[in-house]
Amino acid sequence: MKKSYALILCSLLQFMACSDKDALKDATGVFEATEIIVSAEANGKLLRFDAQEGKQLKKGEILGQIDTVQLSLQKMQLGAQQLSIEAGKPDVPSQVNATEREIEKLEFEKIRTQKQLDDIESQLLVLKARLRAQKKSLGSSIEAIDAQNNAIDVQVDQLNDQISRCQVKSPIDGSILVKYTEQGEFVNLGRPLFKVADMTNMVLRAYVTAQQLKDLQINQKVKVLAEFGADETKEYEGEITWISDKSEFTPKTIQTQDERANLVYAVKVSVKNNGYLKIGMYGGLKWTVE
Repeated sequence: MKKSYALILCSLLQFMACSDKDALKDATGVFEATEIIVSAEANGKLLRFDAQEGKQLKKGEILGQIDTVQLSLQKMQLGAQQLSIEAGKPDVPSQVNATEREIEKLEFEKIRTQKQLDDIESQLLVLKARLRAQKKSLGSSIEAIDAQNNAIDVQVDQLNDQISRCQVKSPIDGSILVKYTEQGEFVNLGRPLFKVADMTNMVLRAYVTAQQLKDLQINQKVKVLAEFGADETKEYEGEITWISDKSEFTPKTIQTQDERANLVYAVKVSVKNNGYLKIGMYGGLKWTVE
């Protein structure tokens, strides 16, 4: 009998402790972080992959390399093709030089003598027309060659972009949560490689009742109480960054101050992490003054 009383007393004390702890909070929720699944942006063998779960990353940090041999060979082929096209570009000055010399000679003859003036004028007209035709033809050839070179430049840019995408990079500052593949495996475009999360800037997604909404607004400073066990909590400063416009049924894992409330509103609170906060950890909000 005494044992039964002892068990009842322990349960009562535990309930009172939980009630006291929950009374310190105006709302409760769970900590989240911005999680990004990084996928392969190219097909090929993963030649290098330095991702390890828990590893801290900087934005743009290179973690791996997908095989680029075929892309590099295509780029070299385009370069050789471009050199061949460039070699066929006409040398305009040398090709029109003879005609220009003939025109200069006749112009000199025209000034030097009045004899056979009509013949000289006729020859000049013919040569000048020939020169214009030569320049136009050569100009068209150069434009066509330049157009081919420009098209190849675009293809080279596309290959450079594909080659750069063969580098596996972190899109954000963060920590690797999950690693999905290993070095040496063949990966296809879109295959998940790893998941990274920004653990420095955490978010507490809490839930409030309709009655509590009147006390909250965007950019409001609030107290965030993180739970580290049955009796241990740490206090952080938080800022409300989002308030849902739509109500939802109270999640089973969330407690509200008004237990009769079936519908609640989600609130996101930004919190700077000092290294102790983890994804999925429970926490609470406090904005009222006792």
